[in-house]
Amino acid sequence: MKNKTDRVIFTKEMKKTYTILAPMMLPIHFSMLKTLLNDEGYKVELLSNTGPEVIETGLKYVHNDTCYPALLVIGQLINALESGKYDVNKTALIITQTGGGCRASNYIHLLRKALKKAGLAQVPVISLNMSGLESNSGFKITFSMIKKLIAGVTYGDLLMLLNNQVKPYEVKKGSSEHAVNKWITRLCKDFREGRGIKKEEIKENLSAIVDDFNKIKIEKINKVKVGVVGEIYIKYSALGNNNLEDFLASQDCEVMVPGLMSFMLFKVDNRLEDIKLYGGNVIKKRVVTMLLNYFMGLEKCIIEAVKRYDKFLPPTPYPELKKLVDGVIGYGDKMGEGWLLTAEMMELVEEGYSNIVCTQPFGCLPNHICGKGMIRNIREIYPEANIVTIDYDPGATKVNQENRIKLMLAIAREKVKE
Repeated sequence: MKNKTDRVIFTKEMKKTYTILAPMMLPIHFSMLKTLLNDEGYKVELLSNTGPEVIETGLKYVHNDTCYPALLVIGQLINALESGKYDVNKTALIITQTGGGCRASNYIHLLRKALKKAGLAQVPVISLNMSGLESNSGFKITFSMIKKLIAGVTYGDLLMLLNNQVKPYEVKKGSSEHAVNKWITRLCKDFREGRGIKKEEIKENLSAIVDDFNKIKIEKINKVKVGVVGEIYIKYSALGNNNLEDFLASQDCEVMVPGLMSFMLFKVDNRLEDIKLYGGNVIKKRVVTMLLNYFMGLEKCIIEAVKRYDKFLPPTPYPELKKLVDGVIGYGDKMGEGWLLTAEMMELVEEGYSNIVCTQPFGCLPNHICGKGMIRNIREIYPEANIVTIDYDPGATKVNQENRIKLMLAIAREKVKE
């Protein structure tokens, strides 16, 4: 079925028989999101196909000047469709769409164009958005789903945070990963039964998760601490950053990657900044303020749960994170990751992760300004900051990227010796 814009609609009938393919970004978070959608009656699969063939497929159907994350996501989706594993007449694709000023808002249109070029124009593409950009009769985002999604982000952030802090030091290898998988299974079961969504239940689960990780025996040895920041997809996706976290682990590093909650807070807070800068509706301001406070309340639950044990380092509260960049970069700078990217680098240095890999798609203007462009300012405030920016694009070789990171790590190890 098509509408007046010639877009293939995902219908109610399709919901019963179609498999929906989703690109992978955050394994812990997305595992819960997949289960959440499956429980709502959708058949969702997270894609794990990687390798040069994904990039080659992307280059085949997307212009090479297009944002690298778009090329990878579209390449991964079409590569899966062309693999023969799926019935292309019973398969749909899903992709997020923010509606912001970043080129990411146009990924969905690039994907449809690529599908047509590949002879797969019959495949429906579902827009996962909260902005009312597109709708499909067979895919509805309900209030219950949104509550579960927000709870999933909260749990996912804590599991990722604790896993990163425990895994490098665990005495029994695999203990941290076992705890992560155990809690993903338990939380998905809770969601299915309508539990773990209320704030009181979330607080209780967060405390129990921290208690579990505290029981894992660790041996604290001197390791180089490395923070990872950058464009959201490249920062989190192993496909996008050439398995950066695994590489850093192989170099005997402890890795810290900021969670998704701060990005969500940043996106909501931007609406308030718009009102401050340009004026706006009073009712909208109240609604956005309520949502911001709700997110900050959940972030506070994470921080309080982590703070119960001195061995764990909690994230910086969003108001303090925002205050870090006051006078350094303007709050109106909000395209892509905007000022948040600068703030996360400053946060990492303050928390002891002064060695930072700033991941950026080649040609991503917001990242080059708020990431690479702010390094001198950051070093003036924090002389110990050891930051390397790594460009990711189809022409960048993994060897060259890793050599640049190794150079940064060599400097870091010298500082550790001192």
